[in-house]
Amino acid sequence: MKSLLLSTLALLLAQHATAASDKPLKACTVISPTSERFFDLNPIRKLPPSEDGKKKKEGDEGSWHAKGYDYNANFTINFCGPVVEQLDEVQDLDKGLWGNISAFYERSGKQWAIGLENSEPIFRGRKLILNYTGGSLCPSSKDKRALEPTTLTPREIIDGDDDGDKKKKPSKDTDAKTTRRKTTVISLLCDSDPLAKTSISFVAAVDDCAYFFEGRSPSACGGVHQETQALGPGGVFGVIAMIAVLVYFVGGCVYQRTVMHQRGWRQLPNYSMWAGIWRFFSDVFVILTSSCARFMPSRRGYNRVSLGQDSGRRGRRNEDEDRLIDNLDEEWDD
Repeated sequence: MKSLLLSTLALLLAQHATAASDKPLKACTVISPTSERFFDLNPIRKLPPSEDGKKKKEGDEGSWHAKGYDYNANFTINFCGPVVEQLDEVQDLDKGLWGNISAFYERSGKQWAIGLENSEPIFRGRKLILNYTGGSLCPSSKDKRALEPTTLTPREIIDGDDDGDKKKKPSKDTDAKTTRRKTTVISLLCDSDPLAKTSISFVAAVDDCAYFFEGRSPSACGGVHQETQALGPGGVFGVIAMIAVLVYFVGGCVYQRTVMHQRGWRQLPNYSMWAGIWRFFSDVFVILTSSCARFMPSRRGYNRVSLGQDSGRRGRRNEDEDRLIDNLDEEWDD
């Protein structure tokens, strides 16, 4: 019986854990494949100003900033979302994408995007990485595009050439293959100091096309995924109690039917006890209903009105009876 209880409980908990693991994660969260820890970067995401003009608590100072030092430019970055600042001079990027820029730098009054919004952090081994792609054009891409001819002159037709070789057209995919855009890679490290604040620092830039940053934050330390444990202590206790009651009734009925050869309601385990409890509640119900019946209004019947005449008649009858008794006594004496 005990083994059946434990196996049923383990099966229910395993099914619940499987259903919870299949549920998709919300944006800007990830679970480590090595440590199974849950990471949520939403607390360090800067939010834009609210509709009433007041800035929210997480966005009082705008986006995160990193000094470029020898790069001669400072960087503005946000985690898992676009930067809070309004951009107006972004180079080599469609204006419709300016609202999705998550990292950029400014130089000589112009802005260069180094990555568009990405809300899916990933793991490279044990390293928590956030990658932004699709920024402004890299300098090498712009130089190659400038050197490539826009049109090609057809060569002269020579006898014996096929009709398909009369003209040599430029390839349409040449520009797409040589175009490279700025990207950003952010490596997030855990800072377990209770008083620590989130910070980001610039590491390096490869040929003005790939930018590497290092961020430190308590949010990068990870924790337990709360959604995977939907059953609290009370829920687990309720499941155990439900399984225990089920095993008690099912096992008791099987025992009473097969061993004690009982039928009907007597198959229930401890039938006499349950019958006594049922009789007790039945008696209590009868007592309560009878007590409440006293407060019910009684039916109105006919009442005698001529009370005075009845009393007079009764008095006369009594006098006649007394006279008759006296007469009988006198006759008996004689």
